[in-house]
Amino acid sequence: MKHFNLLGLPEALNRALHHMQFSKPTPIQAQTIPHALEGRDILGSAQTGTGKTAAFGIPLVARLLSNPRGSALVMTPTRELATQVMSQLQAMLGKRSQLKTALLIGGESMPKQLKQLRSRPRLLVGTPGRINDHLQQGNLMLHDTGMLVLDETDRMLDMGFTSQIERILKFIPKTRQTMLFSATLPNSIVKISEKYLNNPVRIAVDKTVSPAKKIRHDVLRVSEEEKYRKLLSELDARTGSVIVFVKTKYGTEKMARQLSKAGHNADAIHGDLRQNIRNRVITNFRNQKYRILVATDVAARGLDIPHIEHVINYDLPQCAEDYIHRIGRTARAGAEGSAMCLVTPANTGKWNAINRLMNPDAVNKKSNNKKYKKRTGKPSDFKNDGKKFSRCINREAA
Repeated sequence: MKHFNLLGLPEALNRALHHMQFSKPTPIQAQTIPHALEGRDILGSAQTGTGKTAAFGIPLVARLLSNPRGSALVMTPTRELATQVMSQLQAMLGKRSQLKTALLIGGESMPKQLKQLRSRPRLLVGTPGRINDHLQQGNLMLHDTGMLVLDETDRMLDMGFTSQIERILKFIPKTRQTMLFSATLPNSIVKISEKYLNNPVRIAVDKTVSPAKKIRHDVLRVSEEEKYRKLLSELDARTGSVIVFVKTKYGTEKMARQLSKAGHNADAIHGDLRQNIRNRVITNFRNQKYRILVATDVAARGLDIPHIEHVINYDLPQCAEDYIHRIGRTARAGAEGSAMCLVTPANTGKWNAINRLMNPDAVNKKSNNKKYKKRTGKPSDFKNDGKKFSRCINREAA
């Protein structure tokens, strides 16, 4: 598939894709869309930033536009991702579309969502918690849901949504099309696919634990005492938008204040912020009203802002695989980017786990330490050797 207009899509969708400047599909789109248009279930794995939303969004919108009945449900792990997915799907529907939508996420007004649900929406996007709230209160009916998308399923399971997802699926007809996407495919994902997908087409783009190819990786060994000073030096030496990842909610706000006092334009985002504030922070960052976003892992997945040039891991993630998702905020859609890790002696074990995940050819821990003792460029030949890492329940610390 070399062009979207060869797929026989509804004319309204073709016009919308042209307006969105979608012409040549990405690999995940080229492999997914033809099968999805045929109604096949999909089990897909791909790096973040590869065009996954359009891979399921185009066949989803095509089906809604071609059929006067039936609805579609997309579940995502975070509010931010749900909002971004809804925005892109609405753009695909086009400004003149009469098809109603509903965004069901926590932190948003319940009366507003009830109003959307009363309009009988055919496209629903939301997070498992709020979707369950509406189901339990009798506000939401899913009896005519013919398409189900589980986006970033590994993240949803890591966040403890397994039981909520299973409750939601009880309300959806068993005869449906299901598309499950995940950056990684641990055994838990495979089991879900076997239980809820019908003879799915397996689609994989690149290695599921590989970082994007156009990211330059730097590792800087520092003491705890000099860590903040080194961060300032790195920020001064770089141009363009930056995300700085820290481990706690309190740490994001403290860091943003410190950076602002040091003359940098910075703001913070974490899970305790009210949704309207989170939306405002992301919008301001997207519009480049400030240069630096200090974040917990709440922003590690789903945040799609093309102008992000640098990711700095001030604190390393608790789970090695989350490193891949953090640095996936840069070098999106073929752009170039850089990722920096500040590694203190106390974090050597975490860095070794990350290094083993990305570079399984490294012989042993000693050789890893020697290899990364000094600041380095891109590590050599990241591969997935199939090693299993302990599952990380990624909840923000206070």
